[in-house]
Amino acid sequence: MSDTSSLTLSGKLRRDAGIVGLLFASTTSMIGSGWLFGAYHASKIAGPLSIGSWIVGAVIIMLIALCFAELAALFPRSGALVHMSHASHGDGLGRIWCWLLFLAYVPVPSVEAEAIVTYANNYLPLFIIPGSAGLLSLTGFIACAVLLGIIALLNLMVIRWLLNVNSTVTWWKIFVPLATIIGLLVASTHWDVIHAAPGTYKLSGMFTALPAAGIVFSYLGFRTAIDLGGETANPHRDIPLAVIGSVILAAVIYILLQVAFIWALTPGDLAHGWAQLSFKGEMGPFAGLAATLGLGWMATLLYVDAYISPGGTGLMYVTGGSRILFATGEMEAGPRALAKLNRNKVPWVAVLMMWVVGVVFLLPFPAWQKMVNYITSITVLTYGLGPVALLVMRRNLPNMKRPFRMWAAPVLAPLAFICSNLIIYWTGFATNTFLFSLVAVGFVIYALYYHLVLRKSPSDFGWRQIAWLLPWFGGIWILSWLGGIGGGRGVIPFGWDVLAVTVWSVIVMLLALSSALDKQQTEEMMARMNLTD
Repeated sequence: MSDTSSLTLSGKLRRDAGIVGLLFASTTSMIGSGWLFGAYHASKIAGPLSIGSWIVGAVIIMLIALCFAELAALFPRSGALVHMSHASHGDGLGRIWCWLLFLAYVPVPSVEAEAIVTYANNYLPLFIIPGSAGLLSLTGFIACAVLLGIIALLNLMVIRWLLNVNSTVTWWKIFVPLATIIGLLVASTHWDVIHAAPGTYKLSGMFTALPAAGIVFSYLGFRTAIDLGGETANPHRDIPLAVIGSVILAAVIYILLQVAFIWALTPGDLAHGWAQLSFKGEMGPFAGLAATLGLGWMATLLYVDAYISPGGTGLMYVTGGSRILFATGEMEAGPRALAKLNRNKVPWVAVLMMWVVGVVFLLPFPAWQKMVNYITSITVLTYGLGPVALLVMRRNLPNMKRPFRMWAAPVLAPLAFICSNLIIYWTGFATNTFLFSLVAVGFVIYALYYHLVLRKSPSDFGWRQIAWLLPWFGGIWILSWLGGIGGGRGVIPFGWDVLAVTVWSVIVMLLALSSALDKQQTEEMMARMNLTD
């Protein structure tokens, strides 16, 4: 870490990132531990319908990504997600969104570290408590903390060097899944296994697998290119191309991986049904299947990749999360110290905070799938603002130049918002209770600090612009309680619950649009942001 004499509170970030660097930054954020475990967990939940889960997930994420692609070109800045919330609903919502975005980014490197030690536990049984469904031991916890520290140190490099390292890693991360797909398809001898064990899976599983199996989690990294928007010389062109291109590339790989995984199974693996899918080496699913099929070289390759793929994703999420914190300090929605840069023009305080809090997040979710559920829910919650902000910007600044313009936004943006809320709902009542409780506690602490410590007026807080969050969060939580997923009461059956979430999402979006800033306020906010360039 650089010495204090090289620190600056503000300054220019280096604009060294090109189109390939941004594309690979998002791609490597998407192809991480999700591909190592997602197909296995999806198969247990949805059986052969898990192939449809990956397709549905890709369509949903692409809808959301298109909204962000247009917005990102309007906010070509690092940490642009923070600036979007300020421009649509003002400082009040902007401060809350900083908190939510941080909670979405900070646990991802932790879950990637857990994936690494989970695979390593197959040949060094020190990191996972035996018979605990993947819970970390004390040794595993320490190993994860050290891995997070290494990732943080790498993030202190010049951004050009960091992206060069990442590009090399990404080529590897594309090659290994493709080699796995080809190897498993060629070696498989039970292609009719897709019809095995009928009646042991349900249609509803195809949708609940989206959050529960880590499918949506696997697609979440497309925003990394947006987070680095202030570090590319041609953001208006590069960011939309990187966002859309990374989703397409990841979708093709993930769908083919699920097909290859299912065809590599044998009827014996499904003797007790898809939910009880079991085979030797299942703690490292693809490596276990490769070994079973006699593909020793592939098993070795996959164990090596179990370090590289999650490590690369964790690396980019610390990068993206630190830029969110940088923008938080830049917009004075948090401590100004978060905007401090080292001699490499990297926000070092933000990187340090990502490491410290990431270690803390290993405690409440000491297992890969447990943390994935939470990350999916909180991240998709932050996605929900994208479609809303897009429509606000279209309404308030209709003549603003848009290098990328989303087709049929009045229809597709609300549809993206509905899909976001469905994913949160499918995460289940237990996870959503934890999520909304965490958000509520953070909001109360912040409101008390704002009014009692800073002694600022309620009008400055922006209550009018944030009031719609209560029916949004509260309504989704109530629907989760009434539904039958993840501990819900099961009052609303499958199908009707989808309709209920859809109707409520439309109501919330109308409330959000009516609560947004007007044209003049948005123009003033954009002018204020330009002063920080």
